[in-house]
Amino acid sequence: MVRIKRTAKHMSAKNLAKKNISKKDVGILADIRNLVIFGAACVLAAGVAFNLYLSSLPPIKNLEGFKPNIVTKFYSSDGEIIKTFTAYTFSKVDIENVPDNLKKALIATEDKNFYNHNGYDIAGLARSTVQNIIAGHVVQGASTITQQLARILFLSNERTFDRKIRELVVAARIEKSISKDKILEMYMNNVYLGSGAYGVEAAAQTYFNKKLSQCTLPELALIAGLPQAPSIYSPFNNLELATQRRNQVLKRMYKMKYITKDEYENAKDAKVNLTTVPRFYTTNKAPYFCDYVLKELEKLGFDETDISQGGYKVVTTIDYKTQIAVNEAILKNMKNYGLNGNNHQAAVFSFSPIDGKILAYAGGKDYTQSQYDRVQAIRPSGSAFKPFVYAAAMEKGISPNDMIEDAPIKIGDWAPRNYGSKYRGEIPVYSALMVSSNTCAVRLIQEVGIRAVIQIARVLGISTPLEYDYTISLGSNGVKLFELTRAYGAFANGGYVVQPYAIERIETSRGKVVYRAPKTKVSRQLSLKTAAEMTAMLKTVIDHGTGAAARIGKPAAGKTGTTDDYKDASFVGYTPNVVTGVWVGNDDNSVMRSIQGGTVPALIWRDVMKVATQPYGNVDFNYPEIKLMPFQLRPGSIRVLKEGDENSAQENENQDENSSQQTSDEQFEEATTPAEVLNNFKKQQTQTMPQPQSVQPVVQHAAPPAAKAPTPIPMAIPESLN
Repeated sequence: MVRIKRTAKHMSAKNLAKKNISKKDVGILADIRNLVIFGAACVLAAGVAFNLYLSSLPPIKNLEGFKPNIVTKFYSSDGEIIKTFTAYTFSKVDIENVPDNLKKALIATEDKNFYNHNGYDIAGLARSTVQNIIAGHVVQGASTITQQLARILFLSNERTFDRKIRELVVAARIEKSISKDKILEMYMNNVYLGSGAYGVEAAAQTYFNKKLSQCTLPELALIAGLPQAPSIYSPFNNLELATQRRNQVLKRMYKMKYITKDEYENAKDAKVNLTTVPRFYTTNKAPYFCDYVLKELEKLGFDETDISQGGYKVVTTIDYKTQIAVNEAILKNMKNYGLNGNNHQAAVFSFSPIDGKILAYAGGKDYTQSQYDRVQAIRPSGSAFKPFVYAAAMEKGISPNDMIEDAPIKIGDWAPRNYGSKYRGEIPVYSALMVSSNTCAVRLIQEVGIRAVIQIARVLGISTPLEYDYTISLGSNGVKLFELTRAYGAFANGGYVVQPYAIERIETSRGKVVYRAPKTKVSRQLSLKTAAEMTAMLKTVIDHGTGAAARIGKPAAGKTGTTDDYKDASFVGYTPNVVTGVWVGNDDNSVMRSIQGGTVPALIWRDVMKVATQPYGNVDFNYPEIKLMPFQLRPGSIRVLKEGDENSAQENENQDENSSQQTSDEQFEEATTPAEVLNNFKKQQTQTMPQPQSVQPVVQHAAPPAAKAPTPIPMAIPESLN
């Protein structure tokens, strides 16, 4: 008995201790539980109160006849409307004429409880609210079709909690104003569906060139998948993503039993047959440029829906007169040379080297045929890359008047040749650039080094990969016309690199400026002396060299570029205020019948620059004077080598006539053109170039001191080859 009592006493003390501890813990847990219950009650009460508030809201008067007039417009710098986004589609369709499969596809994709809620989905709203609170900003929408309509008609697309609350309020009022079917109809007529299409009827015509009633189940499912991200899922932009999104819509329709399993299987395997010529429902006078503006807007935080339905006034930098000149120059000169096929393309990019404003932009010949932007395409630049070699030489202290050997050269297994295998002997550096000698460019890169040339290209804005190889001196690497043209801007602007930009300012529909372009970023990458020397040399290219077709009757400098297989031709040139680059080629990278940089690209450049430079008169470059010493070829100095024979030279029959002139047609890297145009072109050059009998110096100047004759540039030991 005693033993039992001790045990009971011991257990009693132990239980008492546990009881005391548990009371303390239970008290804390009870407090937490009560706090959670209280918080939940507050949230519930707030939800009920908010729901009662929404229920008490009045309807919106005359909503059925509402036509939103919020229009976003892109303006040129001279006040011309170049693109109009309209929030109200001109292809309105009544709900009775909308295929049932499209209604079901939209409901399954955008709002499965559409016919069962009062404009907002409480469960979805609660779920998205938790996610947004955790993230600290709006990351999940959970918007119903009614809420989306509210945003389209009355609100902006800003992702804020304030806008979300207003969206709920408007959605509740819409539900009180019109029927569910009318809400669905207005949504389908106003939602933006990418590629300039507003509303489902417009989308059917834009993507499939059909009436909505003629579209198949997979086509309707593709349209229904677009509202979430119109640009991303547009089949014109990414057919693979558009197909994946379509199949997601079909799967939701199948799970909701809107379609049978056989219908689902057949539809998801169907091929997407897009129209070959998309129809655009917006005014668009500079389509490639406007696409570039949209990308710049995205970088500023706007998305395509923000812009299309935001009612903004976007003032761009483009000069409308110059843009029209670009469009006309491309079509006229391409036609004159017989480049009329869809495969034959051209691109033009023009900007101010002073402040970076983009003045004109065309990524192709016909936007309705191809929306691919060739200003951003990577294509070999040919001899248009040579100025970077010469700029590296100038930075190293080489002078335009130094002498260099225009003769065959071999580096390892590589033996570059001049056009027509013609060599001129010892000539000044500036003459080598003027006539676009290949061997001289190779000798220069030997002298200054591959690394120095690549460094110059990089600091001037060429970002595309460049092989560590001597062949880059002849433009073997692909570059973007945008970057190539930007780099030439440093020659025009005293060595400063300026970043081109497209948007000057953005205003709301009420005139409030929400964005203004910051001060242009500039950085000096070349010395003033180098910029002046490069400009003096590149002036001779237009005045007497390969770019003679680009003369505009005022001071200008530039360089032709032609790949050795005639697949790419370009001309990049500048005045003190405008830099313009032109590319011509075939989209399939095929040969262009010997079109060269000094023909079509130079002629396009000439027509564009005559308009672009009008506001600036005949102003010359404000550079220190660079004297180019008079030079004439020695009689018999021009040699024509047999193909593959670098040791024995066969002189041309009429070399005595050609060798006495400083520049002539045979020195053009571009020499073969269609017959009629070639004859006219040669006549023009004969009238304007110096005659063989009396040599004219490129720049009039005093003779150099007799005691100091120019010395040849020494040959350097080649760097390691790739």
